[in-house]
Amino acid sequence: MKNINPQTPICNLTVEEFLEISKKINSESKYEYGLKGLAKILGCSVSKASEIKSSGILDEAIIQNRNIIIIDKEKALQLFAKK
Repeated sequence: MKNINPQTPICNLTVEEFLEISKKINSESKYEYGLKGLAKILGCSVSKASEIKSSGILDEAIIQNRNIIIIDKEKALQLFAKK
């Protein structure tokens, strides 16, 4: 990615520059959300992700409050690798 001045207004970025910045921000995210996010981390279907979540092996990597699920990506992969 070429060097972009942090003072550059967003409206002056090219689409390519904006997409590069967006990808970098998304790839740096430490968390995924919901069963779809867990499925994305594990590379499986949502139903399989639900089974794995229900098994309890990823409990240390998951924070859940009612229907809101937050998954620590790195920790989930470490725990999954142990099983």
